[in-house]
Amino acid sequence: MHLLKLDWNPVTGIDIIGNLKIHFYSLMWVAAFVIGWYIMKRVFTKEKISLDYLDPLFIYTVLATMLGARLGHVLFYQSELIQEDFFSIFLPFSFKNGIEFTGFQGLASHGAAIGIIIGMYLYRKKYNYKSILWILDRIVLAVASGAVFIRIGNFINSEIIGKKSGDFPLGVRFIQDYYNKYEATQITGIKDIQKAYDAIANNSALLEAIPYRHPAQLYESFCYIFVFLILLYFYAKTKKSEQTGFLFGLFLILLWSIRLVIEFFKEPQGEEYINWFGLNTGQWLSIPFILIGLYFMFVYKPKTAVK
Repeated sequence: MHLLKLDWNPVTGIDIIGNLKIHFYSLMWVAAFVIGWYIMKRVFTKEKISLDYLDPLFIYTVLATMLGARLGHVLFYQSELIQEDFFSIFLPFSFKNGIEFTGFQGLASHGAAIGIIIGMYLYRKKYNYKSILWILDRIVLAVASGAVFIRIGNFINSEIIGKKSGDFPLGVRFIQDYYNKYEATQITGIKDIQKAYDAIANNSALLEAIPYRHPAQLYESFCYIFVFLILLYFYAKTKKSEQTGFLFGLFLILLWSIRLVIEFFKEPQGEEYINWFGLNTGQWLSIPFILIGLYFMFVYKPKTAVK
């Protein structure tokens, strides 16, 4: 028996014209970047770094995150797009069955992490005011806060859903995941997709076919709040911000350990995925980040200039 039952059938965006729609998922990304900018502004002000460096950092971070996340998803989870719908990799449209505005769907956090690291390296080459690890030790505050919003966006989109929850006290029936758009319109005879989903939500027989699942996106989002708070504590209340690489390493360990555990509650993503020794693609990809984090927290020593 579920103590908290929820039938999830949200309006996912605001219709503009035709197939053009402002997705709430996209707005979650906007919120993540805006709040990240504000956090970094506070950091720069606190440490007396010229704010002239802030806007370029913001631009590099946005581009590196989006490009890395998209390419990461394609390479790790949906490589068939390279042959089947190549231009959809870089554009917010699907061209497979006509032109359809989809927004930037399919973004992998592992790819985003790699993209951010590369982006910060390129940013540091152009704006040489601090070391790359100084930047990474502080940008993780913004990244951790942003991750909270991204997972909420995934929940709104009914994507990255959890496994069947069985007798677990929490359970969500993801109506828009169980019935795709074509099925929803065929079953109900209603062409308007949102109205079709609403009709399903009001039909007890159709709802009964949908299993309750773990709201894994919300589990993850909730955990990332604590990642942010822990990083903020070590940055603002301790001397660890002066230990080069410590905050970056702590971030990698916390975030990817959470990801490794939460993956046990998620359905596999993409058509191609790893399942070695009971661990899936997301978990295997998380392990190297955790090991790198351990290195920067406990092994790494910055080079001292030779006098």
